[in-house]
Parts: sequence; C-alpha cells; structure tokens
Amino acid sequence: MKFTKMHGTGNDYVCVNCFEEHIDNPSQVARRMSDRHFGVGGDGLVLIHPSAVADCRMRMFNADGSEAEMCGNGIRCLAKYVYERGIARKEEMTVETGAGVLTLRLFVHDGIVEKVQVNMGAPRLSPGEIPVSLPGERIVGASLGVLDREFGITCVSMGNPHCVVFVADVKNFPVEKYGPPIETHDIFPRGANVEFVQIVNSGEVVQRTWERGAGETLACGTGASAACVAGVLNDLTRRAILVHLSGGDLEIEWKKDDHVYMTGHAAEVFEGEWKMSGE
Repeated sequence: MKFTKMHGTGNDYVCVNCFEEHIDNPSQVARRMSDRHFGVGGDGLVLIHPSAVADCRMRMFNADGSEAEMCGNGIRCLAKYVYERGIARKEEMTVETGAGVLTLRLFVHDGIVEKVQVNMGAPRLSPGEIPVSLPGERIVGASLGVLDREFGITCVSMGNPHCVVFVADVKNFPVEKYGPPIETHDIFPRGANVEFVQIVNSGEVVQRTWERGAGETLACGTGASAACVAGVLNDLTRRAILVHLSGGDLEIEWKKDDHVYMTGHAAEVFEGEWKMSGE
C-alpha cells in the first residue's frame, strides 16, 4: 500500500489515497502505522476517499485507532495532496468529513499549495451538541475539579469535542498530568480534546493540546479554533487571533457569519510503501 507522510504545523499524519488503495481494517492499520518505533510514525491516519457530495471524503483515525469526526491540520494536508496530485485541481474545494462538508480555499503558487484556509463551520456551544454532561445553555468558565486542582473550563464543539482551559504559564504547565483525566472525565461521554491556553494579548495566544486518542501533539487545528471561540466567550481575545502552537502558528478568525476560519501551512515529508500482510 502506497502512503504519503505529511504534516500541518507539526501535527503529522500518514495519508493514503483510497481512490487507488483499499483498507479493510483502518483502526488496526492506524495503530500500527502511527507507531513511532515500529511503524511509520504519526499522530494518526488520514484516508482520502471518493465522495458523492464533495470533491473528496476524509476519514481520520487517531494513533490509538479511534476515529475522529474531523481534524483541522489533517484536512489541510489532504487538500495539498488532492490538489497537487490532480484529484481535484481546484483552489476552492469541498471535503466531506464526519463533521459535515467543509469548504477550503487553497493559496497556490506555481502549482504548489502553500497555505490552506478551512471554513470550519459554526461552533456548537450547547452541551448536548458538544457533548458534555453539565447544566446550562453554554459551558463558559465552569468549574471542574480534576485531581488536586479546580479548573475553569469552556466547552466547544468544532465537529469534535473540546475543553479549553486558560492558564498563566502554558510552557511550564503539566499537560501530561492534567490532560488525560480531563480527556476521559465522566462529563465527556465521547471524551474531549483538551486545550491549555495562555493569553499573550487580545490578538495572540499560546496553546498546548492534549488530543483525544493521541496524547500531546504539536498542533491541533480544531483545538485552535475552539480556543479562539473560548477566548471571545470569556472576553479575553478578539475574534481574529494568532495561535502559537508547538509546531508553528495558525491564523484563526470567528467571523460575523458565525463560522470559524483557520489558515495554515501543510507540508509533504516523504512517500513510501507499507506491507499490508498480517494487518
């Protein structure tokens, strides 16, 4: 099976063109290929399928084999792959995901996709849509006790569930200690991606993410989008911000049409072939 290793802001994925390849057991393949010692290495597996309603369809499996609804960095990788290989030679394309059909704008120079802007859609803020088992119309700055601390949490769905926690010093914050118990907390029936966010100023934040099913990653596009929404809801940031992630920067804007727009780079690392026997 042919594959392409790609990354968006350091969030790295094994991408497979399912217009040409077929995978019967993607969860198992994702676990084996994502292993950084015995596999290709990555935060997950992105499968690029034909679609009846869009230019292509994305399925994304985390490194633990669980399937995610959407991935902001992964979809930019997909867009670069699809454009540069002629699957959809469009500077505006649509992609079917588990979170619905999304529209992407590609910034192309000499046939190379340099940046991609993704219309992430409107954030979902009601507890039932996220989902989170807490009372109220919106979960903004709610108190949550985890281990030895109380956190103020803001919950947002960007097609997948997010829990945003604002901290004073994100660089030295013990993400690996508090990320897992928040991700798997009883209030999140489908788990949660957890963003730890430090406010630099009203237009700039620093973020570290504990991703559901993957652990701490260098970037999270849906998480950066959720952080922007949470910053506005808590009166901490403007609607357009620059998010500094461990793997690079993303431009996020929650526009007046209620949609969140994410803009960032994607890069191809290498191509290879994976022996499928024994999967």
